[in-house]
Amino acid sequence: MAFFSFGEYISGKGYKEVDERVMRGSSGIMLLLGFIAFVNGFVIKNYVILPYISGFLALNFFLAVFINPKIAPTVFVARIVTLKQSPLLIGAIQKRFAYSLGMILSVAIFALSIFLLTDVSYFEPVCMLCLICLLFLFLETAFGICVGCKLYHLSVRVKLLKAPEEKPNCMGDSCEV
Repeated sequence: MAFFSFGEYISGKGYKEVDERVMRGSSGIMLLLGFIAFVNGFVIKNYVILPYISGFLALNFFLAVFINPKIAPTVFVARIVTLKQSPLLIGAIQKRFAYSLGMILSVAIFALSIFLLTDVSYFEPVCMLCLICLLFLFLETAFGICVGCKLYHLSVRVKLLKAPEEKPNCMGDSCEV
């Protein structure tokens, strides 16, 4: 197993895989953190917590995408929680794409939330990005619908991205490359 790798060659297939149970658990943890930030920032109007939580989530996504998901804090905790469950392996390439989108969203929220501390005119864009992020995390956690994975497969279909040599499997075989 390489240290700088998103996923592993586990079941002898020609593509890397990740455990979907761990990824969904990680999404649930991020959803909880995002909900805490949302309530603090947009219900209580306490904007101070937003850069901390969005910065943590940006770091979490950065570690997962560029180093290894196993060292991302939410994935690490989810791996411990799901330790006794049998793995449910899915293709890693589309999850990496989804995590990259999450990283872009959380970095944007982080940057805008720093400005929000001194200028309330940033409230609407931060709020909208937070709602989009929370929606994506909710769909992943509750229904196993990975919006980033769907966008990856759409990008391959319209030839924005190169199709993989071997089609990776998806949650419930819901995707076609």
